[in-house]
Amino acid sequence: MSNLDILRRTVSSTLVVAARKWRRTSHGVLATFNVSEACATPLLTASRLGSAVRQVTLADHIGIEGPSLVRLLDQLCAAGLMRRDEDPEDRRAKTVVLTEEGRAVTAKMEEELVTLRAQALKGVSRSDLEATLRVLAAFTADAAERAEQNNDRSGEPA
Repeated sequence: MSNLDILRRTVSSTLVVAARKWRRTSHGVLATFNVSEACATPLLTASRLGSAVRQVTLADHIGIEGPSLVRLLDQLCAAGLMRRDEDPEDRRAKTVVLTEEGRAVTAKMEEELVTLRAQALKGVSRSDLEATLRVLAAFTADAAERAEQNNDRSGEPA
């Protein structure tokens, strides 16, 4: 195995471990808001995407399938943090909208996460953060391309 292959293996392995540790750490902060780790992601993502986000768009941004998202949205709606509306442009589609309480909770969550990120990434330069984003974008683009290729093949006879 070449040095570059070893470096790539180390990057991909570290990515997995770091993601798990970040989820655990951030969940520790978010748990104080009585929102499960699973529900926090669609709640925060909907907040970041703005008002009246289509469910399919939200699922795509989170990286989960629609049926999995629906279960989480049911919980968030029951908690009074968001609601689902008919999309005025396409009655077959649903949009999600944060309630006033949902906006208040996500604003507080974001404040806590800003502090947590500052602590976790102290000493990491802006250029290193930008380089990290480029690496993560490469992983994301490759995963999307592979998923598209797999979807294209799924309709082909075996």
